Amino acid sequence: QLQLVESGGGLVQPGGSLRLSCAASGFTLDYYAIGWFRQAPGKEREGVLCINRSGGSTTYADSVKGRFTISRDNAKNTVYLQMNSLKPEDTAIYYCAAVPEWDYCSGYAGGYDYWGQGTQVAVSS
Repeated sequence: QLQLVESGGGLVQPGGSLRLSCAASGFTLDYYAIGWFRQAPGKEREGVLCINRSGGSTTYADSVKGRFTISRDNAKNTVYLQMNSLKPEDTAIYYCAAVPEWDYCSGYAGGYDYWGQGTQVAVSS
């Protein structure tokens, strides 16, 4: 059974950092492009960043440029979202998603086949 599991969320003060993990089971992540999305209360799901199979990344949310980075560790079958200089407006449920495409990245949720259950990130003093 293909499964993605996010972890690493929590409550952090403004200016703090968190690293989210997206771990795969039942399949090998290095054959997949991985996207991170987030959804704040009352808002639509938003594409944040994506990393393709060759390690290239694309940022879709302008508000996170220079603060968030995405990386992958194929040996651990895990993709990471490093979030620095967090702001209250980063508060959301963060999801990772996977699609078995080679040179592909998308900030569109419909472009992915598999989703994790999400992890809550709250930025507040």
